[in-house]
Amino acid sequence: MTDLRSILDEAARQGLISPEAGGRLLPFLTARGVAVIGPQPALAAEGQAAEGQAWSDTETPRFVRGFHDVLITIGVVVALVGLWGLAPLYAVPPAILVLSEILVRRQRLALPAVGLTIALFCWTFLLMSRVFTPWTSEIGAGLTQFVAGFPILLGVYYARYRVPLSLALAIMSALALALTLLLRLVQWLSGNPGFFVDHLALLAAISLLCALGLFATALYFDLGDRLRRTTRSDIAFWLHLGAAPALLYSTVSLMSFGEGGRIFDLVNMSARTPVVVATVAVLMLIGLIIDRRAFVTSGLLSLGVAIFSVFRQGSATVNTYIFTTLIIVGAIVLIIGTGWMPLRRLVLRALPPAIANRLPPG
Repeated sequence: MTDLRSILDEAARQGLISPEAGGRLLPFLTARGVAVIGPQPALAAEGQAAEGQAWSDTETPRFVRGFHDVLITIGVVVALVGLWGLAPLYAVPPAILVLSEILVRRQRLALPAVGLTIALFCWTFLLMSRVFTPWTSEIGAGLTQFVAGFPILLGVYYARYRVPLSLALAIMSALALALTLLLRLVQWLSGNPGFFVDHLALLAAISLLCALGLFATALYFDLGDRLRRTTRSDIAFWLHLGAAPALLYSTVSLMSFGEGGRIFDLVNMSARTPVVVATVAVLMLIGLIIDRRAFVTSGLLSLGVAIFSVFRQGSATVNTYIFTTLIIVGAIVLIIGTGWMPLRRLVLRALPPAIANRLPPG
């Protein structure tokens, strides 16, 4: 409150507001929970000190700002589910747009914006599934047309409401569209509609290239805001959340194409466990370097499946290898979570200064 009062007094001294207005604004802003967060004036005069004060070692995407957002989001989800069950499919988008105008464009509520974006994504999925037939054994025009609807609708939604998740989903779906077009081109050049059924390694390699493209896009947004003060950081958060499983799936598929290229095939999982563990370890190291816990978290499910398969091949009972898997994965999460910053400082010290200075501070 003292900091807020000093700021209002300074604004009055500079003629931005009258002293009477400052006196009325103080209780108004205080009653609504407005607080001063960030560097103090003494630190702001010192560039590096201000930067250090503004930086937080906690990865905090700005989509939850209070329980008010949670309550509104619950109402949005319940209302849209009810509308979805009673009304035709085409009645849902007007409701999403009306709620977006009120909650996103006017009130700037972050979590409801995420919920409405996911609702639009689900609606687009259902619409494209009804109009086109993407689920065939070959990669045809139906799959391309199905994917093409996502970047268009989500891109228009982002242009109107500026929700970071909508842009991230639009980028991911655009890359998926590029992947389908590339696969169709290779399929057409081969003259065989079922070309990739017989060439799973090539399919995995092309998928890995697209996953690397998604990761590079996430890094572009991330490195453009190394102190994570703008929405570029939020966009990068969602892109990293999608890039990690895409990299994991494509990498393990490429290294196990002889078994059908599937990660979660528990029958043959034990033979691929070292590949999964090594890939997840590399993803964890990358997550430490770029300071993205979300990037690390995305690979833990597959790591759990890999460890699960190892115990499954032994003579232990079902309860034994399930709970042992949970203990091991939980211990890894706790070790990485509690020692994140010390581990990251060690990693940053091993990097060349030219690279370390472009990354978030350690």
